Amino acid sequence: MSTATSEVIERVEELRSLIEDHNYRYYVLDDPRVPDAEFDRLFRELQELESQYPELASDDSPTRRVGSRVETSFAEVVHRLPMLSLDNAFSEEEMRDFDRRVKERLGIGDDIEYVCEPKLDGLAVSLHYENGSLTVAATRGDGYSGEDITANIRTIPSVPLKLRGDDVPAMVEVRGEVYMPKAGFEFLNRKLADKGEKTFVNPRNAAAGSLRQKKSTVTAKRPLEMCAYSVAVTDESQLPETQWDSLQQVKRWGFRINPEMRMARGVEACLEAYSDLMNKRDSLPYEIDGIVFKVNRLDLQQALGFVSRAPRWAIAHKFPAQEELTTIEDVEFQVGRTGAVTPVARLKPVFVGGVTVSNATLHNMDEIRRLDVHIGDTVFIRRAGDVIPQVVKVVPEKRPTNAEEVHLPRTCPVCDSDVIQIEGEAVARCSGGLYCPAQRKEAIRHYASRKALDIEGLGDKWIDILVDRGMVKTVADLYHLTVKDLTGLERMGEKSASNLVEAIDKSRHPALWRFLYALGIREVGEATAKGLARHFGTLEAISEADSETLQTVPDVGPIVAGHIRSFFDQRHNQETLQALKDAGVEWQAETVEAKDQPLVGETWVLTGALTTLTRDQAKEKLEALGARVAGSVSKKTACVVAGESAGSKLAKAEQLGVPVLDEAGLMALLKEHGLYD
Repeated sequence: MSTATSEVIERVEELRSLIEDHNYRYYVLDDPRVPDAEFDRLFRELQELESQYPELASDDSPTRRVGSRVETSFAEVVHRLPMLSLDNAFSEEEMRDFDRRVKERLGIGDDIEYVCEPKLDGLAVSLHYENGSLTVAATRGDGYSGEDITANIRTIPSVPLKLRGDDVPAMVEVRGEVYMPKAGFEFLNRKLADKGEKTFVNPRNAAAGSLRQKKSTVTAKRPLEMCAYSVAVTDESQLPETQWDSLQQVKRWGFRINPEMRMARGVEACLEAYSDLMNKRDSLPYEIDGIVFKVNRLDLQQALGFVSRAPRWAIAHKFPAQEELTTIEDVEFQVGRTGAVTPVARLKPVFVGGVTVSNATLHNMDEIRRLDVHIGDTVFIRRAGDVIPQVVKVVPEKRPTNAEEVHLPRTCPVCDSDVIQIEGEAVARCSGGLYCPAQRKEAIRHYASRKALDIEGLGDKWIDILVDRGMVKTVADLYHLTVKDLTGLERMGEKSASNLVEAIDKSRHPALWRFLYALGIREVGEATAKGLARHFGTLEAISEADSETLQTVPDVGPIVAGHIRSFFDQRHNQETLQALKDAGVEWQAETVEAKDQPLVGETWVLTGALTTLTRDQAKEKLEALGARVAGSVSKKTACVVAGESAGSKLAKAEQLGVPVLDEAGLMALLKEHGLYD
């Protein structure tokens, strides 16, 4: 047997100190400084060193304990039976070793029957019932004593305050896991962030922090649930003979048990259950970090017994970690198809969630400020399934002295247009929408859409092909395409090419509002574009108007005015507008006098099918008369135009006494004002 060197002794002491500190932060403060995977590595390293050098073993080693000593204001509860932790398996080989040890200790050659229970990522609790009523609830604590959380546990709807049925023992203890579902966790963190309060790193810490609140009224507002996983009674003759049957019993008493549980005979069936559940992991409404395999027969469990901190008859086969620790080497900014400028952390590569991750989203500058991210920081990275990896926490005590603050760039990293962040909005955006290559496909798609310039045949597929081949860089390039250019592209014959060129050519003389809407100015929708066109008459007048003047148009406030000004102030956007003019695009001026708008200030509603005009055409003509066309009927509605098969809107108009016009009446109105021949 080798003797421990001074370096080994020093490392063992260092590991014990680190693990105790992490235990304290995890169990008591609910403020972990390392992900579970890193803690598991430290713990296993200490276990291996103590196994290799038995003389270093110590009764106060963290490997002999389950959790953390209780150091809070909660009253202490001593567990009648220790709440043991579980040994972990991280590979198929370790699972097979566990199964082999079980069979060898029992002297059994046949396959063992196991219960496979999802390992919920929450907080273990013990609930005591006397004559069917809940009397005491406690956390696991250090395995031998925990905290009295009775008042808080009573607020959880899935915890029965009184057991159901006629077979309830005089005294019974049920153990389970309190957890927070994914949806509840996301909702809670959003609420905390909105209030400027500290958010939780993951659902497990959210559950622990919520369950250990000093005021049970706070716990009651948190979306907690509980799932039972074991039962013990004073009179053991009342226990069923198997783990499976004992869980069915607690279910009859009114507890929730996990619906994903299953039976497995032999280790190969256990490995199959592990694979099946890992494939379902991301679709489950709650977090799990593995499967717990338990020998099903309780008499075999008793024969196997336990070691200092864990039973010999159960093991947790852990899934690949979804959280890891790494460092931020740089922060870069990417521009999305809608112009959103998003910070991305460049990471020291780390294996997490089954893949090597070197980038993670930081969402926006508000998130960077909330997390207090600096370049050089040590951070928690989380990746679940196909979700984009994200930074969820900074470890501030590991921050180097030369760590750099992160600043939003003033200009777009792709096209050099100004980056604009409107006060009150979290997302910063590139203002070069018509020009920016990052926004190219989205800008063209919007420009060609039905309510914009309505270029028939120019769908997403052709936009992808034209942009990817470098044939179209801005919307102005569309007007230089020829039948020869397009013929020969994938699935584009001469007839299709001719139709597309003809459709593009038809869009050269759009109404002003359509062209304005087609430019894709942020928050300038169809109605706002029409209001601007009617108010100013020309694009030049709109582009030259200051923010104050723009705000004289109905529905244009300071934010929309800011977006309009930002668009027209960008040199690249002006260059693209000029290129459109040079390509023969001539948007029509609109000069409608107030006297020609008899419906100004009125709200009209269209319902049913029209035969003479389409609904969009009718809407456009009513708006030309000054009306606002809405989608629902109210007391403020001036008139409802009812076509064929008019339904609930017509009925509501009649109920409210709102005037109704049929299609003939509408056509007469339009003819009277020169809007229909």
